[in-house]
Amino acid sequence: MARTHRPATALALALALGALTACGGGSDTPKAAENKIAAGQVPGYYPEDYNALIEAAEKEGGKLTVYSNLGDENMAPIVRDFKKKYGFIKSVSVNELDSDELFQKVLSENAAGKSPADVLISSAASAWADFSGREDTVLEYDSPEASELGDEAELLPSVYSMSKDPMTIAYNTSLMEKAPTGIADLAEIMKADEGKFKNKVTVRDPEGSFGFTVTRALTEGNAKAWDALETMLPLTRPETSSGTQLEKIVAGEYTAGFLISASPAYPVVEDSAGLVEIVFPKDGTIVLPRGLGIAAKAPHPATSKLFLDFALSQEGQRAVAEGGLSSYRKGVEGEGLHTYQEVVDAVGEDNIIAVEYAPVAKNDADAWLDRFNGLLKK
Repeated sequence: MARTHRPATALALALALGALTACGGGSDTPKAAENKIAAGQVPGYYPEDYNALIEAAEKEGGKLTVYSNLGDENMAPIVRDFKKKYGFIKSVSVNELDSDELFQKVLSENAAGKSPADVLISSAASAWADFSGREDTVLEYDSPEASELGDEAELLPSVYSMSKDPMTIAYNTSLMEKAPTGIADLAEIMKADEGKFKNKVTVRDPEGSFGFTVTRALTEGNAKAWDALETMLPLTRPETSSGTQLEKIVAGEYTAGFLISASPAYPVVEDSAGLVEIVFPKDGTIVLPRGLGIAAKAPHPATSKLFLDFALSQEGQRAVAEGGLSSYRKGVEGEGLHTYQEVVDAVGEDNIIAVEYAPVAKNDADAWLDRFNGLLKK
């Protein structure tokens, strides 16, 4: 049975942030039904002393600062519903930063005195591993939700997966009539008409943390990936953001792109009236977990724990999916919500390449980049 905590103040108003993405306007796609939040209540499997944590959070003043690589449209439903859950939460400040920039910012701020960061959210797997490997960077915390999510929920000690976001092939249907089924198939299509595809396909720049993570994961998880890349990369142009890639696919500057994150692609597909489509590669779909942890020197540690637990909970994962990310919690469903399960259904569990949160030695990274960039610049 759920336990109830009675907050000292009335419920705060839901955060009113726009739902526009950086790549498109509103969508006519039906929205999922409103997320029903059990205000002040926590699941029965939470520890008996969890109310003490809630009371400690109240005493912290109802404030929280999040450093994240997500945009407002992704974070808005999570923040809104977290404030519904705990009425004493008055202010959640979300600072949008690059995937690996946020770690450097925390380190620099701590070196200069004190960082305001409470919660850290980033999909930079190797950067997370490097950061958490340092002394006194991540607050130790065993979330009560971990037992409900399985072994894959904890990516690193006290760093949890907030979502599992797939990488896709996106293409302009007016320029490519037949959908590629995977990376090898796209390579064959490009090889058959190199003149048509020269500089008309895009991939994420591997020099950036995100680009390095997903492109290296492809070659690590798909034994035949280098064969395909030898054909594709000489015809391909790198870009530093998914938004730019998708805008240029919509405009027809690019015919297609591979390793395009699904989270910004979903609304573009919905808004494009069939002009842009995405597919999960059947010969290996990269799935990138998005790391969530608490800064070791968080000014509001109790509030941070509440936020982390909420983001992993059934209610929180529903809000995560509403924000355009892929929830991996069983039971999350609804019109317009995307989940890890839909990727499994599309390609099969054996054809999913899960990115590991582990450091990469500099020599290994340099050698890999030399090989990849050598093909890209042919």
